Amino acid sequence: MSAAFELDARLAGDTLVVGDLPLCRVLLMRDSRFAWLVLVPRQAGLVEVADLGEAERAALWREVDQAGAALHAVAACDKLNIGALGNIVRQLHVHVVARVEGDAAWPGPVWGSGKAEPYADIEAMVGRIRNALAL
Repeated sequence: MSAAFELDARLAGDTLVVGDLPLCRVLLMRDSRFAWLVLVPRQAGLVEVADLGEAERAALWREVDQAGAALHAVAACDKLNIGALGNIVRQLHVHVVARVEGDAAWPGPVWGSGKAEPYADIEAMVGRIRNALAL
């Protein structure tokens, strides 16, 4: 991976690092209302999925699938929401959110919905996700 990779300051402030997959850094949002991962390819200057090469795009979606499976393993959910918006944070990143019917934002999007609630034990959640991802 590129030595010039730097995580956007806003992402760093809103998340805790879970670990690294072959392409992406895996982050957990600091909001216990939703089991919510963010995957960030560890390469400098990426804004759009199209900025990745063909093989890297395929790797990104494999890792999104892995993240979704990990969330299913650690948090009951009715639906996985996957999105790469980048309107506020331009650095390429993909959200993988485990949604439960009736959650704090249901049926709307989680982005900008209410105030984040801290985890009682975020390290325990990180550990469960690391185990599910075999990191």
